[in-house]
Amino acid sequence: MKYFRVIPRLDIKGNNLIKSINLEGLRKIGDPNFYAKKYYEEGADEILYVDCVASLYGRNSLNDIIQKSLKDIYVPITVGGGIRTVENVEEMLNCGADKVAINTAAVNNPSLINNIANKYGSSTVVVSIEAKKNDKDWEVYTNNGRDKTGINVKNWIQDIQTRGAGEILLTSVDREGTKKGFDIDLYLEMNKLCNVPLIASGGMGNINDSIELLKKTKIDAIAIADILHYNREKLSTIKESIDLF
Repeated sequence: MKYFRVIPRLDIKGNNLIKSINLEGLRKIGDPNFYAKKYYEEGADEILYVDCVASLYGRNSLNDIIQKSLKDIYVPITVGGGIRTVENVEEMLNCGADKVAINTAAVNNPSLINNIANKYGSSTVVVSIEAKKNDKDWEVYTNNGRDKTGINVKNWIQDIQTRGAGEILLTSVDREGTKKGFDIDLYLEMNKLCNVPLIASGGMGNINDSIELLKKTKIDAIAIADILHYNREKLSTIKESIDLF
């Protein structure tokens, strides 16, 4: 089996780690650096930081958090939220991030994907997609799941790959924070279109959910939050179970 990554997802508001359900109803968890260090020590393959209100307020406040993380964490760090320009990317990379995740800005200005990939390489660009099911298919949402775009997820995945996306972080808004398991149908469909690594996010309630995802799809990684933040499973236990699969 190919190497499968387990990535703790830390959604940030201000200086606090938070958690939501369906990307709404934010609840404060604690100090993000404490949790990032904890997950690193338990074997995280990468760490994902997302400023969940950055696009809404037109800023990214993760600089200090990322710089503090570097003292204790020695795995790749991806930063998302409020990144709108190549200059924003440079700032995050200078703070110590290895990759950036873009969603709202990519939808508003798709050429941003090209520009980042051309300057820093595709391996730097993670395009984040917030997908919500409609009557016939899945639609792309922006601004942390608040705004409809009218863009079909399948069409968007094909477009962003031609522009230089190095990875795709696909979050099921319908499952996010619900503990009902991953949206298998969503990842089965999108796997067919992906020529780059696909990261699943949203819905993991227990270890069996990750095993089911692995059995039924060709997903490359999972980005998980609730199951870790509320101590329902240790990250090391999740990784051990996946290794045994």
